[in-house]
Amino acid sequence: MDSDDDSPFGYDAFRRTCPSHTVLEMLASKWVYLVVCALRKGRLRNGELARKLEGITPKMLAQTLRVLERDGLVRREIFPVIPPRVEYELTELGQNLGGLLTQIRAWAEQHAPDIKDARAKAIAFSEGDWAA
Repeated sequence: MDSDDDSPFGYDAFRRTCPSHTVLEMLASKWVYLVVCALRKGRLRNGELARKLEGITPKMLAQTLRVLERDGLVRREIFPVIPPRVEYELTELGQNLGGLLTQIRAWAEQHAPDIKDARAKAIAFSEGDWAA
């Protein structure tokens, strides 16, 4: 292995049994990504998150929030009122991750037309329209 590939943290995400591999696996979920980005601006209730994240099911939102809370990225606060009010916010670790994910989101939004064009060309090529 090249010294450039050695992690300064003593972990190797390329190894299946490495704890950092499981972190990357968790981060690969689009819903984890979008929930973290949505919470960057502050606390939100479940319903607010559901409205912001078009297409997420209540079950997937609940699962995603549980994973993020388990992994120390999101803090849940339950207020003792009737009906109960629950709010979610990023922890310091979640805010740190959120900064990186916001940069990736900005890149995706900036380059979406480029990717869309490349996909259209690939489809045209695969259908035999090589002049496209």
